[in-house]
Amino acid sequence: MKYLFPNLFCTGDDDGVIKLWDPRTPQEISRYTHHFDFISDFLWLGDKKQLVTTSADGTLSVIDVRGKKTEPLARSEDQEDELLSIVAIRNGTKVVVGTQLGILSVFNRSQGWGDCVDRVPGHPQSIDALCSLPSSYLSSHSTILTGSSDGFLRAVQLFPTKLLGVVADHGSFPIERIVVDQSGEGRWIGSAGHDDTLKMTDLKDIFEDEDCDDEQELDGSVHGEEEAHSSKGETEREARSDDAHEALQPQPEDQSEGWDSPKETKKKRKKEGKDSLEGRKKKGRNEIDAEPSFFSGYSLFVA
Repeated sequence: MKYLFPNLFCTGDDDGVIKLWDPRTPQEISRYTHHFDFISDFLWLGDKKQLVTTSADGTLSVIDVRGKKTEPLARSEDQEDELLSIVAIRNGTKVVVGTQLGILSVFNRSQGWGDCVDRVPGHPQSIDALCSLPSSYLSSHSTILTGSSDGFLRAVQLFPTKLLGVVADHGSFPIERIVVDQSGEGRWIGSAGHDDTLKMTDLKDIFEDEDCDDEQELDGSVHGEEEAHSSKGETEREARSDDAHEALQPQPEDQSEGWDSPKETKKKRKKEGKDSLEGRKKKGRNEIDAEPSFFSGYSLFVA
């Protein structure tokens, strides 16, 4: 079952039949029968008001829920594998599908739904559930979470392809469903498997390196500003101290007007000779250049 918008949701059964329902009426409002094997997952494309379905018959289809036709808008070619799960990435421009053989198939919406544009192998068993990261994480555009029948919840980077690590372990029991709280934008991910257990994992503990990078960048910026103000204050204090010291120096009693002028000129030359960029130099010596750490360089571990 998939909630689409107020007063509309959909269901898929083991015979491949898709139904649209309005909870205010006892009967379905639409029925689609173009699939011949069980419906495994749904993806709602809110920008187009379209429903993407995956099926064990090896195809995915796109349905316009506003239309009156009982045929899909588009349907993929036979992928010669059971399609079990689906998730959108990169602001919905790409769609990733998990299969029975442990392959991630990537579809590009701009190139149509006929066939996938890339295949990412690596999972030893079927990929039964997929989930995207909250958009607050820098790697959310290219990293997904996968639930497999081997009992592991993994973090997988797609561009470039890299297994980042294991997020949760259900033993030898397959994972059926994974979801992030607060409509996909929270900090907890729940995974449910055949062990009749719901595991809640804190994403901040798993992807803490990304948070550390953000905090370090912010701390570095604040620290740099504080150092700059401190250097500027020290420079001004030194200048005031020099002027006060000169003012306290004893003057000859028998100075003539001819002596006053050189004294004033000498004093002016001393001021003019003072390095006017001294404050900037001190600021430069106190600046910190920190190279940002990238999420792909870290390995994830489960305690």
